[in-house]
Amino acid sequence: MKDNTIKKLVFAALFAALSCAATMVIRIPTPIGGYIHAGDAVVLLSAFLLGPWWGAAAAGLGSGLADLIAGYGLYVPGTAAIKFIVALLAGLLLNCKFIKSVPVRAIIAGVVYSSLLAVACINFKADQTIIGTALNLLGVAAATVIVKAINTAENPDNVSSEIQYIAQKKAFLVNIGSFEFNWFMLLALIALLLVAFMLYRTRFGLRLMACGEHPQAAASVGIDVYKMRWAGVLLSGALGGLGGLVYITAGVSQWKFEVGVAGFGFLALAVMIFGQWKPKHIAWAALLFGMFRALSNVYSGFDFLAALNIPSSVYNMMPYIISLLVLALTSKNSRAPKAEGIPYEKGMR
Repeated sequence: MKDNTIKKLVFAALFAALSCAATMVIRIPTPIGGYIHAGDAVVLLSAFLLGPWWGAAAAGLGSGLADLIAGYGLYVPGTAAIKFIVALLAGLLLNCKFIKSVPVRAIIAGVVYSSLLAVACINFKADQTIIGTALNLLGVAAATVIVKAINTAENPDNVSSEIQYIAQKKAFLVNIGSFEFNWFMLLALIALLLVAFMLYRTRFGLRLMACGEHPQAAASVGIDVYKMRWAGVLLSGALGGLGGLVYITAGVSQWKFEVGVAGFGFLALAVMIFGQWKPKHIAWAALLFGMFRALSNVYSGFDFLAALNIPSSVYNMMPYIISLLVLALTSKNSRAPKAEGIPYEKGMR
């Protein structure tokens, strides 16, 4: 018990120092003036990792210390109290049963990670392709390091990046006779209908498309292009996080994170291009690619395919081959949003 308390004290002190440093050093300018700082992210991270009370203590102490060092002693009590309350509420929220569910945590992780892309490409106007490639590489590396750390903490002899989730996977499955139904099938359909309705039937969706098509015209009628682009990136991050969970739980019961996702993010881009950026067409394109992906896993169950004696590697390559053929045939007629990949400048016409 005493060792556990000392450990928590050490980690609380570490996160207090990290919160102080992040508040003072890492400042991100906003398009409306002022800035946001990375200390807020550390406040939430401390609540998540240390729990509500220890995390709140670390957040309040670190944020108050940052004001004190910066010479704003008058604001120390208020800052410490506000950050304490924010971390406490975040810790209590993160410990509730709903937030602890795996899909919700996957969505939260996707939103947080996509915010890195938003900051770089929307606020700093960086090249999306370069930042996206960097985040792809960072994602695999970060996941590998985190999983290895978790495995090592549970067993010092286990330094692998592999986890098993047999019991957790069964929670998403329902056997209907000989058919194995996955709840993510229904979730994908619901997400498709909701996205289609949002884009074409709501004010938010129409404004979002306008900001991707002609942001200067959207801004001229009072639409905040920066906020709409942030919303679009965060929504895509939420769907991406959920998609990552589906990817690793759909076919297997264990995953080695250093393997990555075998380029399926780029296949998703191919699906989007083939689907002409329209939800209905994207759904049909996804079914086409998904069929060939599934075929690479189950071809041995079909006698006529097994009799052909085609190597399994050929079936594994099929989704990529199909994507190349489809893009070669359809990319010329594909019409992307006009402002796709172009940083927004207020004065640009």
